[in-house]
Amino acid sequence: MRTEIKIGIGDMKVLRQEGILITYALGSCIGVTLYDPMIKLGGLLHIMLPQATDQAGASPFKFADTGVREMVRKMAVFGGSKNRYICKIAGGAQMFKMTGPIGNIGERNILSVKKALSDEQIRIQGEDIGKNYARTMLLDVGTGEVKIRTMGRQEIIL
Repeated sequence: MRTEIKIGIGDMKVLRQEGILITYALGSCIGVTLYDPMIKLGGLLHIMLPQATDQAGASPFKFADTGVREMVRKMAVFGGSKNRYICKIAGGAQMFKMTGPIGNIGERNILSVKKALSDEQIRIQGEDIGKNYARTMLLDVGTGEVKIRTMGRQEIIL
């Protein structure tokens, strides 16, 4: 039986060689996968908000800016190399019509994740973002394949 590791909101996990990393409920949240094909090392991050607040120290993975930076650092500890990473993202939906200072948090998350990845010099090679529905994101660490599942829709391979 293959190992399946679930990643909760505001969390990140790394897996090597084989197994599945999976996160659910990517509404306005963003899932970020990094995969190093040379050593079959994969990471999956589930961010909730675009930018860290003063309380970020307890949970850096909750935020795009600190989460991406910490994910890259942890992947390097396991031997990952930024110049080999295959990066894919999903989520950032507008689940509810909101106005005011909160606005479209999904769109703000997308912009923040893209900026954080750009700052790390990591290019996004596949994405399923925006729209108005939640997604489940899976990374098969044995193959590097990323699947997006959505209720009532065809499974997507990024």
